[in-house]
Amino acid sequence: MNSDQPTYEELRRRALAAAEPRSVGADTAIACDRLVRIFSSDGIEVQALQGLELTVAQGDLVALVGASGSGKSTLLNILAGLDVPTAGTATVGGYNLLEMSAKDTLRYRREAVGFVWQQTARNLLPFLTAAQNIAVPLQLRGGSRRGAAKRHAARVDGLLEALGIARLADRRPAQLSGGEQQRVAIAVAMANNPPVLLADEPTGELDSETGAAIFEAFRTVNRELGATVVIVTHDPLVAGEVRRTVAIRDGRTSSEVLRRTVTDEHGAESVSEREYVMLDRTGRVQLPYKFLEALGMEHRVAVDLAADHIEVRPDSAEDPQDPDA
Repeated sequence: MNSDQPTYEELRRRALAAAEPRSVGADTAIACDRLVRIFSSDGIEVQALQGLELTVAQGDLVALVGASGSGKSTLLNILAGLDVPTAGTATVGGYNLLEMSAKDTLRYRREAVGFVWQQTARNLLPFLTAAQNIAVPLQLRGGSRRGAAKRHAARVDGLLEALGIARLADRRPAQLSGGEQQRVAIAVAMANNPPVLLADEPTGELDSETGAAIFEAFRTVNRELGATVVIVTHDPLVAGEVRRTVAIRDGRTSSEVLRRTVTDEHGAESVSEREYVMLDRTGRVQLPYKFLEALGMEHRVAVDLAADHIEVRPDSAEDPQDPDA
């Protein structure tokens, strides 16, 4: 027997270890492990999420991108407590999203996450002013009556000021532009100071200039209010402004782009970015389409293990280790 081959017990141990949920660190805001969501309609099952894995650190600002039907909106709805995954694990701010009761879910949506819809009118009550809309989540949360009104008013004023919309306090949604409505909506979502803010295509109905202003509001929430922000977007300008962009394809995290500011020897700053392909716990990767097309890869590829990397080649390419090639 080849001593280099793993024993049955070793293989069993590895399989059991892979089946266990990953531990979540204290600095982790969002953790999804092998998340699955299956929809059934007219006897046909559709897998919107197929073992998706995602970790977001506290205080991070992340954009989720992907084609229509990739699963990004399904993921966001699960994180918002609006949908329930079929299998896997998902934790947000210490809440296990697969084990919450109806009461837990209500509390989670009031206190743990804020949510901003793409449709500007959907975020606000039309018959209330901006200030009154922001106060609604505070009133629903309740609390001690003594001094509550004063605390609520201070919180509303603070959010209006932080997001640069204090002058809009007494206006109703119909008196606001689309961009102004979205900034008020962000304030509403942050009223109860949730640790995580989620947004679904928040600039989708806005022009590029207004969209840039909305994104600056998310920066403020992230930088000054300390919230972890996750934005689903198809806008490449928005995706390019965050520290981390996660691409979702076919219900799985496909690749990530990480950006950082670097300073050269002359003191000039520039943004450096690097794209990574994601490796899940079963060893699967999704190679970028542009790479596959450039080398004509499809159906099957050849792989070789080098000292410090793995070589992936079209199966039609000559094998460098084959002496007859």
